[in-house]
Amino acid sequence: MESETALYINYLPVMLGGVVGFILVFTALIGARLLAPFSKENQKLTTYECGMLPIRRASTNIGMRFYLYAILFIVFDVEAIFIFPWAMSFLNIGVFAYWLMVLFIGVLALSLGYAWKKGALQWR
Repeated sequence: MESETALYINYLPVMLGGVVGFILVFTALIGARLLAPFSKENQKLTTYECGMLPIRRASTNIGMRFYLYAILFIVFDVEAIFIFPWAMSFLNIGVFAYWLMVLFIGVLALSLGYAWKKGALQWR
């Protein structure tokens, strides 16, 4: 029972920070909605292009390649997030953790090879 109480007490600052953050964001959104001036003119809805008339509509289709590059970036960014703490505690974690990280990097290398083979990394 005592360990459960200690667990809840340790998470109290996290929960308090989350509640305070939610309240700050919510009040900022409500304040902006109430205090900001709004215009109902048609020109307000057009795309801003340095005083020139808009050439085309603002909502254009984004190619699938962009999303593929974004996903690959996220995958390798997550890899860096996992490798950094592992490298900081490398001497204390043992041989088993070393081989698990080698396996993790191997799986990521295979995924990069697969993406490369499918032509996902070619800019067209």
